[in-house]
Amino acid sequence: MSEIEVIFSPSTEDSGTFKLLELPPDLLKLVEAAVEGNSSLALSVKGGLEEDAVLCTDEKTYTMRSVVLSNSVLVVTPPQTEEGQVDRIAIRDQLHDVIELVPSLPKLHKLKGILRGAEYDEGHEDEEMDDEDIPAESSPMRRKFTYADALQLQASEGELRRGLRDMRILNVGGRLRPISPSFLNTILELILNHLVSESVPHNAVPVDQLCLALEEHEIRRTVTLQVLAWFGVIRGPSWEMNVDEVLKQVALGILRPHKDEPVSEDEFLAQWKRAVSDTFEAQVSLTLLEGNYLSTTLPNRFPALPALLYFPSSSLPIDPAARFTDLFLTRSRWKAQDIAPYLADIAVDSKERDKLLLKYARAMTDAEGVWYITRNKI
Repeated sequence: MSEIEVIFSPSTEDSGTFKLLELPPDLLKLVEAAVEGNSSLALSVKGGLEEDAVLCTDEKTYTMRSVVLSNSVLVVTPPQTEEGQVDRIAIRDQLHDVIELVPSLPKLHKLKGILRGAEYDEGHEDEEMDDEDIPAESSPMRRKFTYADALQLQASEGELRRGLRDMRILNVGGRLRPISPSFLNTILELILNHLVSESVPHNAVPVDQLCLALEEHEIRRTVTLQVLAWFGVIRGPSWEMNVDEVLKQVALGILRPHKDEPVSEDEFLAQWKRAVSDTFEAQVSLTLLEGNYLSTTLPNRFPALPALLYFPSSSLPIDPAARFTDLFLTRSRWKAQDIAPYLADIAVDSKERDKLLLKYARAMTDAEGVWYITRNKI
């Protein structure tokens, strides 16, 4: 029987220097593929002093949390195999916990506060946002917040790119600036008018021609190209429009003023169809606006007329407990299909969404079906 001599490491610097990381299946596959293909894999740990650390790949974010092990794990060196010597292993460290990686949502909500006051609006086309043009009382990050700065947020680069697109944030002169909703709708309406007037198919729009047309309205090419990338795909000299995304944005521009006073559903749909022209009116549907409106009725009308109120999920808190509090303050009960869109941006997947519903709400059934009500009194 072979013998192995166990010794403690002579170095006092080893203790506490090792951490055991448990890889979820999808991340393990990335690591194995990188090893087998002899390619690089970029992993980064992000988080400030007041934040929980996250680990980011190119496309996903994982929360890092410590889980206590029932049995201790010893970190040892490989056995020595020199001829004539007894095999030896040295205990380098003793681990009592493992770092678990849990898929999580990117922490991009901070962008709203950081970029407040830097909105890009109509009339800013020639503005370069030089430092001297910005009030001295503005914070350094607000005065000059770049894409490189945003990479330090707790999100993968892929999630950051998608977040900037979904939040409609431009990169202008090297700085990140959210575009004004009204100005964005103006650009989209000009694009739709161009397609109709020039009889251009929406899935093969000449990019240069469209940029020149918008430059006549003093909209810079760099802004146009970013807007086109948000609402479609640029392939070489042509742009293919994502019709649903354009229709949704146009509708939000019409609905946004009705945050306190409802608008008749029929009136809203009629305005929406007029705004997108005959070419796209057949694709107008309220399903495109899920998570952005509440169905209600016009006050003081009999019989009751269906109406809509602007209520975007993006305006609600990111913290789940606060999110549910706001939802149940707005409505005392919700149908599953109505509340689900308001949880999409705080849950990684439908499984986590269902866990949130179990934690913060309870189901009840009546003749109309299943409803969710609050678990706690508000």
